[in-house]
Amino acid sequence: MSDEQSIELSLEQVSDYEFRLRFDDTDAPDLLTDEPAPLGHGAGPNPSRLLLAAVANCLSASLLFSLRKFKNDPGKIAAHARATLARNEHGRWRVQRIEVELAMGAAAGSLEHLDRLLAQFEDFCVVTESVRQGIEVQVTVRDGSGALLHPAGTG
Repeated sequence: MSDEQSIELSLEQVSDYEFRLRFDDTDAPDLLTDEPAPLGHGAGPNPSRLLLAAVANCLSASLLFSLRKFKNDPGKIAAHARATLARNEHGRWRVQRIEVELAMGAAAGSLEHLDRLLAQFEDFCVVTESVRQGIEVQVTVRDGSGALLHPAGTG
């Protein structure tokens, strides 16, 4: 039995920079993404915002998982996240830093094993730990006939 899993989605251009994301193998509703003006019309979050949301959501879920593992009731968990974008040495925009502040509804004194779970909850966060380590991304481009355009010479 393999320790690998895969997650798939489909993306289709609606118009200009607006795309419809369909999450395969789930009943999740489609999601519209778009770039803010002047490129797009801001009809949905752009990829940088989705990355920030993924990190904040995953950290929130990991904290909740860790708290519940010790039978704690943290109350409602909330997060505020900020991504800092800056241009790299080639003048291209990149997400340079992500900051996430998590808040629980419960007081710390009412929670069991708080030091222990705070020391380990980030390790349960698939997205944050993947982003921190870097992710291999392989890209191919095909034309309308299916011919491989990029990377050239691979199949």
